Amino acid sequence: MATTDVNIRTVTLMEAESRLVRAFRLKRPVFLWGAPGVGKSELAKQIADKKYLGNTLLIDLRVALFEPTDIRGMPFFNSDSGLMEWAPPIDLPTKDLAAKYDAVILFLDEMNAAAPAVQAACYQLILNRRVGTYKLPDNVVIMAAGNRETDKGVTYRMPSPLANRFIHLEVRVDFDSWFNWAVDNKIHEDVIGYISFAKQDLFNFDPRSSGRSFATPRSWTTVSEFCYDEDITDGELTDLTSGTIGEGTAIKFIAHRKVSADMPKPSDILAGNVKELKIKEISAQYALTIGMCYELKEAYDKFGKKDTKKWHKLADNFFRFMMDFFPTEMTVMGARTAITNYNLPFDPNKLENFKEFFDRFGKYVVKAMEA
Repeated sequence: MATTDVNIRTVTLMEAESRLVRAFRLKRPVFLWGAPGVGKSELAKQIADKKYLGNTLLIDLRVALFEPTDIRGMPFFNSDSGLMEWAPPIDLPTKDLAAKYDAVILFLDEMNAAAPAVQAACYQLILNRRVGTYKLPDNVVIMAAGNRETDKGVTYRMPSPLANRFIHLEVRVDFDSWFNWAVDNKIHEDVIGYISFAKQDLFNFDPRSSGRSFATPRSWTTVSEFCYDEDITDGELTDLTSGTIGEGTAIKFIAHRKVSADMPKPSDILAGNVKELKIKEISAQYALTIGMCYELKEAYDKFGKKDTKKWHKLADNFFRFMMDFFPTEMTVMGARTAITNYNLPFDPNKLENFKEFFDRFGKYVVKAMEA
């Protein structure tokens, strides 16, 4: 929940998502504040992808790189009329383009890092929904984002008239929001496993620190991409990870990854070929749980609808293995991910182990799904 102190009131990304959608339905512009790498840009894409407003186009503009003419357009002399006119900006949506969609999200990223003259041009667009001769189509909604002044980035103080036009939301990093996004976007299981165990390492940005690299949801996404590189050497991964999230966090992550490498393969577990688990390292077990969820989801997408008997056998082994070897918290996480995040259609009548699972963990799973 958001804090009740209005001076420091913040929202999670999940909370911000619902607030943004409500504001968009009223065509109210929203400014999203937050530290570097917390997921502000990804949220705009997520709202468009989920089609809350119908078929939605996202136009992502990095206005910190803009000149005023990029917003207002370029003046030219019209020889027919003998007047100076304005050519509309190419990056803003035309009426014909907007007509192809139910809604268009115009995302002005890094807006408070733009020069004052650019912000002034944006002010006209946001206040009047037009600038020069250009007019925003009726189905366009505006979202802007930027870092806070305390983040020590390049920012300009936003003019009060412009600030007053926005609804302001400040985002804080939240593990549950990140976890849901991570499993939906198939962030590497080693990354999710490690962060599930060491939640404090999801975000360790300190604007007072002189360190060049630090852990954020964005930088962990980069680490995930390195982990998916099958040809990467241990030395390369260590150096690149250190340069992405900082050396201290990287050393702990690499140690976790080495243990995870010795865990059984998720495909072997779901096939029923693994009957024991010798490694008790918690972070590695978290990673294995996510790996099993990925494997089960891929199996369903591949053949689950056609061969429900075979798929439910894999699902049965999924539940059996977690019950036999994982602590309650981890078992609940695996079931919740499979049911809530992936909407996998488990049929209790086709699962031999379902009754035992429900009797032992059902109330915990239901509680986790309601949270």
